Amino acid sequence: MGFLIRILVSALAAMLTTYLLKPAVKIDSFMTALILALVLALLNALVKPLLIILTLPVTIVTLGLFLFVINALIILLAAKLISGFKVDGFWWAMLFSIVMTIINSVMLSIAGGSND
Repeated sequence: MGFLIRILVSALAAMLTTYLLKPAVKIDSFMTALILALVLALLNALVKPLLIILTLPVTIVTLGLFLFVINALIILLAAKLISGFKVDGFWWAMLFSIVMTIINSVMLSIAGGSND
């Protein structure tokens, strides 16, 4: 049940983030936001660990700031995979990632989501 709540909260966070970054980021509907949340969960579980391992030296040299680049690349990959989700460029993807993470964290703390 916790996974479903996290997906719903992530979809709501994606919709709110899209509203804040309206000219550059577009999501067609709430169903697209749900699909985006699922795809991001899968990409974060499967692709992100591989990218972190492959870029470990760069991540260490930049003191972890390269993880922002990895997050932006995952957002861009999700935009390629989902037809109703559009991001105008790399910097917008990075901003989308940061804003969505903040909104998602706030909403999960309000909803009482656990980190297990």
